[in-house]
Amino acid sequence: MLDKLHIATYNIHKGFSSFNQRIIVHELRKHLRALNVDIVFLQEVVGHHTAYAAHFKNWPSLSQYEFLADSVWSDFAYGKNAVYDEGHHGNAILSRYPIISSENEDISMHRFEKRGMLHCQINVPGWHENLHCICVHLGLFKRGQRRQLQALGRRIQQMVPSQAPLVIAGDFNDWREMASYILADELGLTEVFESTRGRAARSYPAALPMLRLDRIYVRGFHIKTAHIYQGDPWSKISDHAALSAKVIRI
Repeated sequence: MLDKLHIATYNIHKGFSSFNQRIIVHELRKHLRALNVDIVFLQEVVGHHTAYAAHFKNWPSLSQYEFLADSVWSDFAYGKNAVYDEGHHGNAILSRYPIISSENEDISMHRFEKRGMLHCQINVPGWHENLHCICVHLGLFKRGQRRQLQALGRRIQQMVPSQAPLVIAGDFNDWREMASYILADELGLTEVFESTRGRAARSYPAALPMLRLDRIYVRGFHIKTAHIYQGDPWSKISDHAALSAKVIRI
């Protein structure tokens, strides 16, 4: 029975380098593949954009989530959050194992900051319960974040069986570090860096991370390792650092 998972989360900044200087989605795919992870949680993923496609010669003909998944992650799901005249972007989950269901819940607090959480069930070979994965990108403001975390808590309580393995990852924009009060204290999840290093990882900006914005929370796993990918080449790919964790099913 497979009992180990390697997971990662990354805000990919719509496939552009910091300050939007150049398109880096091809380099991003290369470095994501090198992580050799089973499941990837992505934020700020472009599903479609006519202006970018017309302006950049090397813009992929596929959606970014399909382009990044390629032949490595056989299954993928996309949650469209922000829609505009040129296209749309949102969250995505890429998986080596079958995604048997997916649902995107709109948790936007106002029309100027569209946010969502993408909830997938994944059939990991040999597991009695499906793995529940939720990819999130929360808002920038404290009041909205609190309400979004409460919505996340309600979804878990209503739709995730207590015995089912669960991973929640993404960009929480949580420099105040309040997410764990709900996710850890009330729902029994563990943040991988809080568990292994005593505090959430510094993940923004990628060149010299100061703010602890990105997280990986798990339930039903032992945490083996947690790693931050920062500095060169990661700081040239996105304004966020990538995070990963190796976990073992309890």
